Amino acid sequence: MRFLSAYKWNVILSVIFNILTTLFTVFSFAFIMPILNVLFSIETKEYTYMEVSAGNFNDAMVNNFYYYITSFMQAHGASNALALLCVFFVGMTIIKVGTQYASEWIITPVSNGVERDIRNNLYRKIITLPLGFFTNEHKGDILARASSDVKELQLSVMSSISSIIRYPLNIIVSLAVMIYVSWQLTIFVFLVIPVFGGIMGVVGKKLRKSSLEGQELGGEILSNIEETVGGLRIIKAFNAENQMNSRFRQLTQRYFIVYNAVGRRLTLAHPMSELIGISAVATILWFGGSLILNGHSFIDASMFIFYLLMFYNIINPAKELSRAGYTIQKGMAAMTRIDKILYTENPIKDPLAPLPIPSCQHPDISFRNVSFSYDDSREVLENISLDIDPGNTVAIVGQSGSGKSTLLDLIPRFYDIQKGEIIIGGTDITQMKVKELRSLMGYVSQEPILFNDTIFNNIAFAKPDATKEEVIKAAKAANAHDFIIETENGYETLVGDRGCRLSGGQRQRISIARALLKNPRILILDEATSALDTESERLVQEALDRLMKDRTTVVVAHRLSTIVNADKICVLNNGRIAEAGTHDELIALGGIYKKLVDMQHV
Repeated sequence: MRFLSAYKWNVILSVIFNILTTLFTVFSFAFIMPILNVLFSIETKEYTYMEVSAGNFNDAMVNNFYYYITSFMQAHGASNALALLCVFFVGMTIIKVGTQYASEWIITPVSNGVERDIRNNLYRKIITLPLGFFTNEHKGDILARASSDVKELQLSVMSSISSIIRYPLNIIVSLAVMIYVSWQLTIFVFLVIPVFGGIMGVVGKKLRKSSLEGQELGGEILSNIEETVGGLRIIKAFNAENQMNSRFRQLTQRYFIVYNAVGRRLTLAHPMSELIGISAVATILWFGGSLILNGHSFIDASMFIFYLLMFYNIINPAKELSRAGYTIQKGMAAMTRIDKILYTENPIKDPLAPLPIPSCQHPDISFRNVSFSYDDSREVLENISLDIDPGNTVAIVGQSGSGKSTLLDLIPRFYDIQKGEIIIGGTDITQMKVKELRSLMGYVSQEPILFNDTIFNNIAFAKPDATKEEVIKAAKAANAHDFIIETENGYETLVGDRGCRLSGGQRQRISIARALLKNPRILILDEATSALDTESERLVQEALDRLMKDRTTVVVAHRLSTIVNADKICVLNNGRIAEAGTHDELIALGGIYKKLVDMQHV
C-alpha cells in the first residue's frame, strides 16, 4: 500500500471493471434457472405481461422475462429459443471477458511500476546510508535484496493485486445474492467457512517463516559468489578450490532443503483448497438438500440449484485468494528484508538550520578534542587536536591500525564523531549541509574506484557538465592524457569492471584527473601511491604535486616521496597524536617517525 498511491487511478479503474465483470458473471448465473425451468418444463405456469413500477420492480422483471421467453418458444419453438439464449450467453461472455481483460490491462503497469519504485527507493537509500552500515552487512546480501528479493516481491505480492481486487468483489456480490436467496442457509455457510479457512492460515504462516529463511540463504549464496570472484587469485594460490567448493555446496544444500519445504507447502495450496471447497459444497448440499426434503418452504429446488451456483462462484475466487495468500506470505518475507534497508535510519543528517559553507578559497581545518569509535568497545581515535592552516599540506603517518584512514573519513562526515568538534573555515561541519560540505572536497583513495564506463565519463564524474576540453586539460595535468589517446577508443574507451582493463597507475591517474576536474578547495589523499611501482609512482606523484598546489590538503602516506615536503607531519600511535612537526624536526626528535623512515631506508 505504501507504493500504490502513485497508481490510484489504475487501481480505481481496475475496481470498476472488476465490478462490471462480477455483475455480468452473477447475472449470467441468475437467468440459468429460468431457462432451465422453461426449457425443461419444470415451470408450467402461464405468464402475462406485468407493468413495472417501483413497488413491484423485482417481481415484474422476473415475470416479464418468463413472459418473453415463453412467448418466443410458442412462436418459434423451443430449439430456436435455446439458440437465442445461447447467443445471448456468448454476448454476455464477450462483455464479461472484455471487462476482465480491461482490468488486467490497467493493473499491469501497477505491478511493474511498484517493482521499479521499490528498486529505485532501495538504490537511493543504499547510496545515502553511511559507510558504517555496510561494515555490518554482506555485500552479496545487499545485492540479493535489491535484485532477487524485489523480484520475489513483484512475482508474489504485486502479481496478486488483480486477485486481491477482483476476487473479494466476486465473493461479496455472490454472498449478497446468497443472503437474498436464503439468509438461513447463508448463516450456516458462515459457520462452516471459518473452520476451513483456519486450516489454510496455519500453512500460510509456516510458509512465510520458511520463505524468509530461504531468502536469507539466497543472500549468503550471492555473498559467497561475490567473495569467490573477488578472491579468485588467493583461492588458486592456496589450492583452496575444494575447500571453497565444499563451503558453497553446504550453503546450496541448506537452500535446497528450505525451498523444498517452501515448494511443497506452496504446491499444497491448490489440492488443499480443492478439498476444502468440495467439502464445503458437500456440506452445504447435505444441509440445504435436507431442508428441501423435509418440506421447508423458504427455498425451492430451482432456487437451491441457483444458490449452489452462487456458492460455487465463491469457491474458485476463494481458492485463488488462498493461493494468493500463500504467495503473498512469500513476498512479505522478501519485504521484511527490503524494509531492513528502507527503514534504516541515517545518522548523518543535515542540521535544521544549516550554516553556509566557508567562502574562502583555502579554508583551514581544526580538530578539537576529537574522539571516535566504530562501536562502544574501543576508541579508534582519542582526544585528537590538530590545526591545518589554509593552503597547507598536513601528512598523517603511523603504523597500520593507528587510525589514519579513520581520521580522513571524519572530515567529509563519512562517520560522525562521538566527542569534540571538526571546524572548517570557522564552521562546525555538523552545522553544514552534508552535500555542501562534501562539495568542498576532492578525494583520492589508495584503491582507485572507477566505474564500468568510458574514461571520459569517469573523469567527468566529478563534474557531469564538463566539456571535452576541460576533461583533456585535467587528464594532461594528471599525466593521463598520453596513455588515454593510445587506448582503442581514446577517451571513449570502456575501462571495464572497477577499471580492470587499466593498470594500477593508469587507474590512479584517472582518479587524480577526476579530482583535478572538480577543482576542490580541500584535498584528501588516502595512501594514493602505496600500491604503485616506481615508474607509476613518479608519474602519479607529479600529478599529485599539481593537484596539491595551493590547496588545503590532508594526506595519509607511507612513502616519503609523498610527505617529505608537507608543511606538517602528524604521527598517530594507538589513536593519539604522538608527534607533530616538519620532516626535519621529527627526524631530529628521533622518535616514532624516525623509526618509520629508517625502516623504509632498510
